[in-house]
Amino acid sequence: MSAMAPQLLFQQAVSLHQQGKLTEAEPLYLQVMAAAPENFPTRYMFALLRYEQKRNAEALEAVEKALMLNPAAPDALALQGALLQADGQREQALASFDAALAHKSDNASNWYNRGTLLESLGRRENALASFTKALTLNPGHAEAWHHSGTVLAALGRGEDALAAFDKCLALKPDHAKVWHIRGVLLQGAGRFEDALASYDRCVAADPHYAKAWSNCGAVLLDLKRFEEGLASLDRALADAPGSAVIWHNHGTALKELKRNEEALASFTKALTLAPDLAQAWNSRSAIHWTEKRYGQAVADLEQVIRIAPDYNYARGLLLHQKMHGGDWRDFDRELAAIHDGVRTGKHIVQPFVYQAISQSPEDLQKCSTIYASHLYPAAPALALKANRNHRKIRLGYVSGEMRGQAIGYLMVGVFEHHDRKKFELIILDNGFGDGSPTRKRIEAAADRMIDITRLSNQAAAERIRDEEIDILVNLNGYFGSVRMEIFAGRPAPIQVNYLGLPATLGAPYIDYIIADRTVIPDQERKFYTESVVHLPDTYWPTDNRQAVAPETPSRAECGLPERGFVFCNFNQSYKLMPFMFDSWMRILAQVEGSVLWLSECYDAFPGNMRAEAERRFIAPERLIFAPALSNDRHLARLKAADLSLDSIPYNAHTTACDVLCVGVPLVTCPGTTFPGRVAASLLGAMEMPELIAANLDAYESLAVALARDPARLKNIREKLAKNKPATPLFDTARFTRRLEAAYTEMWGRWLRGETPSALKMTDPR
Repeated sequence: MSAMAPQLLFQQAVSLHQQGKLTEAEPLYLQVMAAAPENFPTRYMFALLRYEQKRNAEALEAVEKALMLNPAAPDALALQGALLQADGQREQALASFDAALAHKSDNASNWYNRGTLLESLGRRENALASFTKALTLNPGHAEAWHHSGTVLAALGRGEDALAAFDKCLALKPDHAKVWHIRGVLLQGAGRFEDALASYDRCVAADPHYAKAWSNCGAVLLDLKRFEEGLASLDRALADAPGSAVIWHNHGTALKELKRNEEALASFTKALTLAPDLAQAWNSRSAIHWTEKRYGQAVADLEQVIRIAPDYNYARGLLLHQKMHGGDWRDFDRELAAIHDGVRTGKHIVQPFVYQAISQSPEDLQKCSTIYASHLYPAAPALALKANRNHRKIRLGYVSGEMRGQAIGYLMVGVFEHHDRKKFELIILDNGFGDGSPTRKRIEAAADRMIDITRLSNQAAAERIRDEEIDILVNLNGYFGSVRMEIFAGRPAPIQVNYLGLPATLGAPYIDYIIADRTVIPDQERKFYTESVVHLPDTYWPTDNRQAVAPETPSRAECGLPERGFVFCNFNQSYKLMPFMFDSWMRILAQVEGSVLWLSECYDAFPGNMRAEAERRFIAPERLIFAPALSNDRHLARLKAADLSLDSIPYNAHTTACDVLCVGVPLVTCPGTTFPGRVAASLLGAMEMPELIAANLDAYESLAVALARDPARLKNIREKLAKNKPATPLFDTARFTRRLEAAYTEMWGRWLRGETPSALKMTDPR
């Protein structure tokens, strides 16, 4: 080989290499290295060839041999860095990039590569500095803008990240990945319409980008555009049928569309693909629960806790479900764990669940505060019109139960009695119409009824703002169809917690809670985030037009014995704690021939309760369970009972009002929290203090005494009948005037620029 041959061969190899003819170039490089082993350019180019052939181990060996000949060669150092990074030797790779830049600092690509390495090491500030340097040298480096945006987003600098993504997309408009990341960032910021636009651009650039279709579906669900969301998720599954997360979201869309069995199939498919996906077990449990499949719901929720013991609110929900079924296994241990979780700030139990098992107003406040800050934090307040020229105060009631349900039954009379000369009534319906007489009365009573079920939280808040509602009343709280996110944006000047949750909502954007001096004594106002409003006598609304079926069924028709004393309690079964059941069994033991009449509730409840009775030496047949009936027929059958027994820590509320309405006496023992004092409030408003026992022992003694003394019980029943039309509890017009006086005072304070504070109302003149 002549002296010039190696140089000519090298030039030929480089030419072939540059044309992508790697197989043809390889033997030429080998010949040159055999002839001139100390030739650095050949060693470097051969290492580059191996790198492009994806033979990284050989490439690393080759570049290290090249660097032995020229340790300061920036391109070789950069190649070494890339190879070390690919091999997972990230710290060594960083040293190589630093050495390359020390010898040649104006190479934008090396700054970019250094940045991606630092990004992978979690050194975000340093990575950002490297990307910035790369972009200073080459503002047209689209990927440097891409990664700058990713790092800025991770640093919480959302607007700067969006600006970086926009720079990238200006250079590379069809960069599907960046459109997707941009959409994720906008989605996380609650800018749903903008996020949708980004996802649309992503799938336009890459129609098979399954993650973008999936995220688009999730945004559409948040916007309550459920059919469109389902269609997007169908598209996602077409390209990623093996994604458990997408199947889960698909199930969520179907659930929102009330297609529960199809939703169940999607959740089950997700679990087939990912058996440890706790979220899917949780969602499937919810479907089983809705469909009254008690055992399957509990089993799925138990699986959630096995997989993820700290899954948000699952432990509290599991105890709640088991209480519905009267399953008290490990009750004390689970209860203690939940109390401890609340006191240590864990996301362990929802406030609605906790009110049935807590006897501490301080713990209840902490539970609500944890829940509100976690799921419903305050949002930027909407700009409200400063000058409100309304002749009337505009009242807005938000609820998902404006139908034949407890909230509807209780509030319909108030709606009808609102003074239309002073108030304009706007119902914000977050539920559905059931065609019931109650629904028709609510629709007739409202000045306007606005369906917000398909409005996003932002759109609903803006609609409320645009309606210029002055006082917005939350009738759900954390019960039923919760829409706390609407209140979080403060669409109304005054926001009120009433009736749905007998506890504080723990949210700074709720101004008042409607109560009375019995349910929230003065010394406990400190446990309420809201300012407490005391109405006279009772905070409880009633409907003086409540329908009772004209036919009163016989005891036999109710499944009751013709003779013997009938105690009753028609609370939902989750309100019953073991110590209260102990009390009831002691009462039955002292009243020969007596029975206890309960609501049937979930299918497991009767069997479990009869077993619990037998453990307490009470014949199981002395517990009788009533099936569900329409409300008017249920009220009629209640007349077959002799005496209603209340419960603590959660009293009878609507069910207490029901028995008193039809003349059945109720014995109560006030608890230590708001939900445990409601029955005492009702009885106080009926001027029946003799039915309020000081403690549990006195409660049992009173129940037994009344059951053993027919004359005394008869006198009580006669007094109830006499007091019903003459006392405040069932005087809907009087109650409404009292409530309106509270609203008027709240509004007056706001107009005067005063901050919310406690109110003690007296009867309006």
